[in-house]
Amino acid sequence: MAPLRILIADDVPVVRSSIRSLLQPHEDWIICGEAADGTEAVEMAGELKPDVILLDISMPKLDGLAALPLIREKSPNSQIIILTLHESLDTARIASKAGAAAYICKSLSNELLPTIEALQPGEAST
Repeated sequence: MAPLRILIADDVPVVRSSIRSLLQPHEDWIICGEAADGTEAVEMAGELKPDVILLDISMPKLDGLAALPLIREKSPNSQIIILTLHESLDTARIASKAGAAAYICKSLSNELLPTIEALQPGEAST
């Protein structure tokens, strides 16, 4: 099976670095790109067509919720996981309706790896 390609979109360099460090031990996962704002995330999603996009909500130029439908349009097969500092059921519902596969509060980073693993194609039993 081909490696899982992941795009990280967060405006804070140390957060991108932390996520990269968290994901690197998985040999079958590749970080194919990193975006520092919502506009870059949309462009990179269209170019790279990653399997999974880790998308922060609070970013400059275009926030994650505004970027989400544009990303769905440019890369419809990408699974989008919303990452946020703000735990909000209303925001989670909005993200879900816009096409997010998951919504994770950054303070609960231990949920990130199992969520990505659950999204991997071919992992579900039939």
